[in-house]
Amino acid sequence: MATYAIGDLQGCFTAFRHLLDIIRFDPAQDKLWLVGDIVNRGPDSLSLLRYIKQAGNSMLVVLGNHDLHLLTVAAGMAASHPSDTLQSILDAPDRDELLAWLRQQKLFHVENQFAMVHAGLLPGWSIAHAQHLAAEVETAMRHDDGRELLAHMYGNEPNYWQENWRGYTRLRVIINAMTRMRVCTLDGHMNFAFKAEPQSLAREYIPWFDHPQRASQDHIIICGHWSALGLHITDNLIALDTGCVWGKQLTAIRLEDRKIFQFSCAE
Repeated sequence: MATYAIGDLQGCFTAFRHLLDIIRFDPAQDKLWLVGDIVNRGPDSLSLLRYIKQAGNSMLVVLGNHDLHLLTVAAGMAASHPSDTLQSILDAPDRDELLAWLRQQKLFHVENQFAMVHAGLLPGWSIAHAQHLAAEVETAMRHDDGRELLAHMYGNEPNYWQENWRGYTRLRVIINAMTRMRVCTLDGHMNFAFKAEPQSLAREYIPWFDHPQRASQDHIIICGHWSALGLHITDNLIALDTGCVWGKQLTAIRLEDRKIFQFSCAE
């Protein structure tokens, strides 16, 4: 029995199946953790969403920004982007069943020494606190098909955390940190525009995981979202977005021994 984590899939169903063959994934014994952004931009989000849903308990998903975007577009709360590849899901006869399943997925998952989130955690959030914050979003997402939350979810402000935030302002900051953040300032202000390599960061910003007082350092955080960062592994971080949708690699890691497996998506 093994547990594998895989980076952003973004509708790359064929690459996903190839990587499952490479790791010899056995759903009867093994577990698979997916860091979010399972849909959009790639060629076959519908098949991928169906496959993961049908896998049941052998595959665990946290929501990414593209997954939330699908839910928002499907609810009529946002327009599709020209680069979206979501129409096959929106037109599918089983769309309601698929979207209902997606709304039930977690924003943050903790198990033993590991914690999985799509993008990151703000520096002041401990793992336990982040679990409570994620649960607030998950509860709102599951209420009334999440329509009220989805209607108020978009926006870059506020770009920092205060414990006394309430309502949709509070939930928006939690969502933005966990599904969109790559970098922040030392006082925890997030920059959502930055997508490049860390070497090109302005002086006032640092990768969220490099904050010297990060309260979540006592767990190994598994994340994705930052394809320009690429595969980045330290004692307490495993970043797995290696840009499959951009023709680079799809990456898996076996958590028990940190062995890396990759499939070249250019193939």
